[in-house]
This record gives sequence, C-alpha cells and structure tokens, in this order.
Amino acid sequence: QVQLVESGGGLVQAGGSLRLSCAASGRAFSTYVMGWFRQAPGKERDFVARISWTESITYYADSVKGRFTISRDNAKNTLYLQMNSLKPEDTAVYYCAAKRPTSAKYDYWGQGTQVTVSS
Repeated sequence: QVQLVESGGGLVQAGGSLRLSCAASGRAFSTYVMGWFRQAPGKERDFVARISWTESITYYADSVKGRFTISRDNAKNTLYLQMNSLKPEDTAVYYCAAKRPTSAKYDYWGQGTQVTVSS
C-alpha cells in the first residue's frame, strides 16, 4: 500500500518555475514506477512524465519535454517535478501516481495540487 501527498503548487507568471513534490508512504516506494499527470478544467487527465524505480529511465509528454524534469529520492520517499518556462496552458491540477513495474495501470494516486500560470 502506498499513500501519496503532493505539494508545491501555486500561482506563477508565465516563464516562471515551480517544483512539485510528492511524499510517499510505504516501504516499497523504491520499487514503484512513479508518474505525474495533470488535469485542466473540462479536460481529461493527461500523462506528464514518469520515472523508473532505478531512476535511470524517464519519459515525458511532448508538451513538457525540455521544460519539465522528473526525479525521485528513494531515501526520502519523495518524487519531484521541476517545471521551468511555464506556460498558461500548463495550468491544471497535478497528480502524482505510483504503479508496480508489472502493472498495466497506476495503482495509487495523490489528491492533487493546483498549478496556475498567469499570462
């Protein structure tokens, strides 16, 4: 069982930066694939980025590639999303999620943190 709590969201001007954190509880955190998703008002939840349990493999949505960086600290049971060069279209509720490497879908979700980018 894994519990996830996001933090770090807020209001920022276009071109600015934010770093989101996701604190995970559970002894098996280091074995899970971790991901970030986002959901804008009136839209479906979209994939943003994921990172493997070894930290060596990352994958990003095209819309954030080159601007966002996903990382994890297994010793602190924490997942991060560094967001630079933010755009108004990045405005959304951001969720972290965890899944076992063999799972087809994400098993655990956080409650989300709001990111608002003003133009």
